[in-house]
Amino acid sequence: MLHLTTTCPDLDTARSLAADALAGRLAACANITPVVLSLFHWDGAVQEEQEVQVTFKTTEARRADLVALIEADHPYDLPVITWELVGTTDEAARWLATETA
Repeated sequence: MLHLTTTCPDLDTARSLAADALAGRLAACANITPVVLSLFHWDGAVQEEQEVQVTFKTTEARRADLVALIEADHPYDLPVITWELVGTTDEAARWLATETA
């Protein structure tokens, strides 16, 4: 299983990305964390913003298409998208494979 994560400026953006990913079978699930405090370098200064984090459960085979969807639909100039391979149960792996087929 692959967890692919990005942050969004608001809940509506996170929901929209999640809905599009699910509709396209690019992810089997999206978990939205409503408020995260992000501190980051941007435009020569340290910025602080409240954001919404969304983590998609997907497969390596769907990763590139999911990244492309996020990059195309995300309102940020540079949406930071990360992913990591995570272990899971055989049953969850089968569910994920079925839902992203």
